[in-house]
Amino acid sequence: MLFSFVKRNRFITLSLVLLSSVLYSQEKKEYNFFSPYKIGILFNNANEKNFLFDDEDYLYTTHTYKLQSFHKIASCKKIDFELIVEPQLQFLKHQLLNLWFIQATETNFEQKREEFLRFKTMNLYGVEFGLSAKTKLLKNFYANSTIGLGFMFIDTRTERLAKGFTFIENGSIGFTYAFHKKTALYFGGNIGHVSNFNFLSPNSGFNVLGYEIGIQFNLQ
Repeated sequence: MLFSFVKRNRFITLSLVLLSSVLYSQEKKEYNFFSPYKIGILFNNANEKNFLFDDEDYLYTTHTYKLQSFHKIASCKKIDFELIVEPQLQFLKHQLLNLWFIQATETNFEQKREEFLRFKTMNLYGVEFGLSAKTKLLKNFYANSTIGLGFMFIDTRTERLAKGFTFIENGSIGFTYAFHKKTALYFGGNIGHVSNFNFLSPNSGFNVLGYEIGIQFNLQ
């Protein structure tokens, strides 16, 4: 618990230093797709126990910290489309609750039951690419929707997902309020899934629902 807390604060500190350095050194210039027009930090809190999923077989929660780089793609009528690049670190908690999820026909099933029934803290590292659509509702107030796919590495195996390379898929809906010419706040809801597309076994995966908040800085 203490180790996870230290790691979280180290990540936040590093993120703020990086953002401050970029903002301080940024010069006015023309922006293109390969140069972000905005950067940010996002925090996401989600879990499996909700009205959509609530699987009695397991417990799963995630606290996610993302760095964000926003790149303009196109505008259509009153909708702006953006690519959001999001390197991230996820702190996970998991426990198998249903003993019988591990079938007696599986190899070493008794050892697996003993291992997977223990409460675990895990980490997920990687980068996510989100396609976002944004539209203006009121002055300085915007609605956002985003779909994302990430390429990740999970450092602990469980009964539902193998250790190693995996994917995340996310969908978010939220609102952005620009309270300053250079700064905006974001708040939204998120639905997510973790699996490895059957590249490894097992691959039952995890599903979560939660909320996210963030701060964004314009570079223009």
